Amino acid sequence: MASSTAGPSQPASLSAPQWRQFTFFDLEDVKDADDISQSPRALRDLAPPIVLTPTSPSSPLAPSVILASGNNIALLDRQFATERSFRAWEGTGRATALVEAGGLLVAIGEEEGSRYPVLKIWDLTRDEKRKGSERASGPVLMRNVRIQHGQRPHPVSAVALTSNLSHLAIGLGDGTVLLYRHLLQSLTTSPTSLTSLPKARVIHESPEPVTGLGFREASSPSATAPSRAPESDKSGTSSLSLFIVTTNRVLSAPVSGKGGEARTVDELGCGLGCAVMDWERREMVLARDEAIYLYGPEGRGACYAYEGPKSSITVFKHNLIIVSPPFVPSASSASATVRHYVSKAASSGDASTDIAKVTVFDLQNKVVAYSGTFRDGVRDVFCQWGGIFVFGGNNKLARLDEHTTAAKLEVLYRRNLYTLAISLARSQGINEAGVADIHRRYGDYLYGKGDFDGAMAQFVKTLGHLQPSYVIRKFLDAQRIHNLTTYLQELHSRGLANPDLTTLLLNCYTKTGDRSRLDSFIRSETIRTESGDTTDELPFDLDTAIRVCRQAGFFEHATYLARKYGRHEEYLRIQIEDAEQYDEALKYLRGLGPDACQENMVLYGRTLLHHVPEGTTDLLIELCSGTLGKKLPLTANLEQAKANGPGGPAVLSYLGYNRVAGMFTGDAPAGASSGLASDARPAQPQPNGDSKGARVAEPSEVNGLVDALTSAVDDGPTYEPPSPRQYFAHFVDHRDQFERFLESVAATLWNQTVPRPTQSRQRAATEPLSTRGPPSADDVFLDPVLSDQRAVWNTLLEIYLSALSSTSEAISTASRQKALGLLQSQLPYDPMHALILCSTADFTDGLVGLWENMGMYEDVLRWYMAQPLVGVPPQPHGKGNSNSNGDSTNLRPASASAPASSSSPSPSDVVLRYLALYGPTNHHLYPLVLRYLTSSPEILSRHAKQLPELLETIDELRIMPPLAVVQLLSRNGVASVGTVKEWLKVKVAETRQDVESDKHLVESYRSETAAREKEIVDLANPRQPEVFQVTRCAACGGQLDLPSVHFMCKHSYHQRCLSDSDPECILCARQHSVIREIRRNQTSLADRHDLFLSEVREADDGFGVVAGAFGRGLMGNKVEG
Repeated sequence: MASSTAGPSQPASLSAPQWRQFTFFDLEDVKDADDISQSPRALRDLAPPIVLTPTSPSSPLAPSVILASGNNIALLDRQFATERSFRAWEGTGRATALVEAGGLLVAIGEEEGSRYPVLKIWDLTRDEKRKGSERASGPVLMRNVRIQHGQRPHPVSAVALTSNLSHLAIGLGDGTVLLYRHLLQSLTTSPTSLTSLPKARVIHESPEPVTGLGFREASSPSATAPSRAPESDKSGTSSLSLFIVTTNRVLSAPVSGKGGEARTVDELGCGLGCAVMDWERREMVLARDEAIYLYGPEGRGACYAYEGPKSSITVFKHNLIIVSPPFVPSASSASATVRHYVSKAASSGDASTDIAKVTVFDLQNKVVAYSGTFRDGVRDVFCQWGGIFVFGGNNKLARLDEHTTAAKLEVLYRRNLYTLAISLARSQGINEAGVADIHRRYGDYLYGKGDFDGAMAQFVKTLGHLQPSYVIRKFLDAQRIHNLTTYLQELHSRGLANPDLTTLLLNCYTKTGDRSRLDSFIRSETIRTESGDTTDELPFDLDTAIRVCRQAGFFEHATYLARKYGRHEEYLRIQIEDAEQYDEALKYLRGLGPDACQENMVLYGRTLLHHVPEGTTDLLIELCSGTLGKKLPLTANLEQAKANGPGGPAVLSYLGYNRVAGMFTGDAPAGASSGLASDARPAQPQPNGDSKGARVAEPSEVNGLVDALTSAVDDGPTYEPPSPRQYFAHFVDHRDQFERFLESVAATLWNQTVPRPTQSRQRAATEPLSTRGPPSADDVFLDPVLSDQRAVWNTLLEIYLSALSSTSEAISTASRQKALGLLQSQLPYDPMHALILCSTADFTDGLVGLWENMGMYEDVLRWYMAQPLVGVPPQPHGKGNSNSNGDSTNLRPASASAPASSSSPSPSDVVLRYLALYGPTNHHLYPLVLRYLTSSPEILSRHAKQLPELLETIDELRIMPPLAVVQLLSRNGVASVGTVKEWLKVKVAETRQDVESDKHLVESYRSETAAREKEIVDLANPRQPEVFQVTRCAACGGQLDLPSVHFMCKHSYHQRCLSDSDPECILCARQHSVIREIRRNQTSLADRHDLFLSEVREADDGFGVVAGAFGRGLMGNKVEG
């Protein structure tokens, strides 16, 4: 299909293109409403000249057609029936031009008696109300003036009126253009002055007749019609200008503001009736014999080659209606429409030779939408009610009804004109979904022809409206994978892809190995919208992209995405599980920050420890110590330590990353308690257990490193360090790193280190071995820091004890030193847990010390009791024995320990010393020691003098009754009667004395009880008279006289000396009140079981408290007051 020429027109000598021709309009004759066999009555028998014009779209009148015939003007409705008619001209006057706008009708014509053209303006919205007037039946005539310029009259050849009635332009046959400004203002300010008009201004004069005028306004007069003006015009100035068309030129004159001279736009003109203003495009359209020209304010615009004579043109929406002058049809005509008419006329015998051709040219889609012939020529063409009306020379009226858009598209589909269909759909205002359907049809058509690239170009334009699966199924063939990649990439760039489509696109990249396009896709960070804008949103599903790149082996791309968008777990999973870049993973973890590092080390710490044990341990130490991210000052000591040759890393291997010294040697950081500063840390053993040749760091080096490293953590952690317990499981099979991790965290975070174990404790013989008490279970539960500390030191103790069986003597000795130092320290380990560990590891030195620290003195004594008697008691057969040099490191107290020599005390002596130390506060030890001394003749013979003392102590403290002592001594034949003869004599004598004393006491109680019982019986016997021999008043001391009162307690009173309200013995009343108060207290305390139980616990003789409660009646069911 040939296209129009944009910009300056091509020379007319070039061959005209053959436009595609369709029949998008149906021709239908308009019939009279009452007689369908005839044309409308109003159009019959019209007197020439005939002028037709439709009402403007913005008119307040109902849509209608204004018809001028003879000296009358009529308004026709939709059925072309006369709504109203009035006489407009006098005598033989007639109209030559009609223009309606805003309800005002501007008519130019000739009137009898006037040589000059006459301008009349009617207000069609109002009727004349003056009675007796000739105009009483018509609308209000507002103006009636002559158009006069110069001395000679000239006919009016063109008229233009703005939609808001502000400007009126009139073109004359002599080439003069008159402009009336502020027309509406003049009509409203002087409504009764028929001859008052603004002064006409001549804006153009030339010898060339004016053939067309048109105002280029700021917007289309139709408020509802969409503007089809060029984009350059839409964004340009909104000033009002006037197009002037003559027979040889096209000019543009500014009319708003101060105006200006007319400027020549083109040197081509046109004939009368062949220039019309396109209100929607805001362009002047000219029709010449060779082409159609469009003009804007800047000059000539589009040009459409369309040859043939033209008598008039009319604009309807985006169509240009071209009417040719009457001509004689010929079978050899270049027009197919004419040839078809000739053949049809020949077959029907019609010999008419006068026809006119009407062509509807679609300016937007550049096609001929309709072409037809009309017999007897065409008088006028007008557009109203959504259709085109053709008024023929035979006074017949025909209507061209445009097809629906769907019908047009079906015609184009059948002819496979999809490009034209798309253009047509857009010009008809079809939504994007409808246009996308046309692109789909076009894509299917090209796909069927094998043009896969072209088909994909069309399918891409359906994005957002067509299901992607429809296109994907067509291009799944491996040979068309590049087309599929293009489609999927466009889907992602517009943000329309889902994870499945992302997977498919990435698989396409990986299948083709196109790394450059994959790189470009991965690094795209915005989505392109349909309008061409971009949004800050990823064009693909991030998780899917990472997963597919990982599965396809493109680890570099997967890690790029994960790192850029903060998917830390994905990045680490790829680096560790797939790429095996463990060092990079550690570097990434170090830069994540404490929170993210903590979470990911829980997941990947074990794997990293397996491959990079030292670096991972360093990172965990920094993380749990609260120093992650801190930079240490590079001190001279640190530089010196690093330069200490190949042995230097023995110390620096765990000090290089903000760690403190002393993890294996127990060295404390600066300011801490004294430790093994002079001890050297043994070098790490080789895999075969040989540490030969290892260099040991000097104490000055270690202390310097400690000072340098601890200075960086004096301010404390900048975040809440995570609990080290969550990383314990990672160190399985990494004992050395685990030990270093725990010691470093404790030293840095809590300033806790293992002190040097002491060889002896210097204390008084009466002091307990240790005053440290372990934290209670409630404290540990409530304080998470204390709980972490206990877990760390419990685990370290277990590590130390497990190293006792090492084949390396240095490691075994260092571990034993640390275990003893830990057990002797005030560090917050769990004593019970330590006791279990020492028992499991058979570390008896630690066991004895723990028993002593925990107050389990009976276990200490039993251990010494189990030792042989001769010489120094042998050390326990566990792993905590002294070394071969005789360096004893057991935990026995100073009073119970002695140097390793032949004069060392026997175990029995140690037992007695422990008894003297702990017996006063632990009475249950005395029976144990008594049983021990009498367990064998050898022990008894060695401590025969201590046995009476022991028995005397037991007797003084009332620890055991004599009978129990005798039963204990008589359990075997070791202790004879002679051994305890003196003690037995004393006990028998004391017993006899106690028996005699008890007998006398019993007799006194019996006699007193008998006297009380006799007194009670006498008092209770009413027949037993009571004799009162008292002669004086117990109150006043006076001689008794009547009336007198005698009480059973043998006290007598004057009646006047007693109270009348409560007669009671004055002397006995106080004693009775005390007794009653005691009884009330006992009654109130009978339900206070808590007080009774606390009294029993606190009393030395609990049985006596219970017996006293029975005596006071507190255990009875009812206590009487």
